[in-house]
Amino acid sequence: MNNKVISAEEAVKKVKDGDTVMVGGFLAGGFPEELVRALVDTNSASNLTIISNDTGTPELSIYNLVKSGRVKRIFASYIGSNPETGRLLMTKEAEVQLFPQGTLAEKIRAGGAGLGGILTPVGVGTIVEEGKKKIKIDEREYLLELPLKADVALIRAHKADEAGNLVINGSSRNFNMVMATAAEYVVAQTDEFVKTGEIDPNHVNVPGIFVDAIVKVGENA
Repeated sequence: MNNKVISAEEAVKKVKDGDTVMVGGFLAGGFPEELVRALVDTNSASNLTIISNDTGTPELSIYNLVKSGRVKRIFASYIGSNPETGRLLMTKEAEVQLFPQGTLAEKIRAGGAGLGGILTPVGVGTIVEEGKKKIKIDEREYLLELPLKADVALIRAHKADEAGNLVINGSSRNFNMVMATAAEYVVAQTDEFVKTGEIDPNHVNVPGIFVDAIVKVGENA
């Protein structure tokens, strides 16, 4: 079995100019702070596309990433807690696309499942439908939303084992679980690290086959 445990600095070396990077979490909940901080501090890749539910708050490292000028495009659901993302939206210094939260999650899930897209009634008749194909089924209109995939996903887990199996607790599951399936290279920051076999298979939220690297943080890591 290959050793998946590496440092945060080594993990983010996978991010290259022009890459699309998914970042898990909902504000601070389930957010991989150490991984994003390493991306900001030790990696100079630019022209990045960031896929994140909310792009965080000024207290989180993703704020510094957005403010660095290295991000050319952002796909998000809520940006009210990151004034820099709002500024980029208004000035058009970067392309910022907003989606209803459930739609964003499903676009990522579709990317991970190999689907050609999803159909949703959410946004029909609003600004959300602009530029999108509409399909009528049984007299009801739906928007065709295309899948999202990434080169790298930075996610967070509560516990990981040597094989990369992850346990993600409670609401921290948010975008971390779907993002793990939708990227070519997946790095999981974990608070606890155990030997293979110590996690009950019934408690695994993300199978190790999806996880390429583990970064240990915290007292029990």
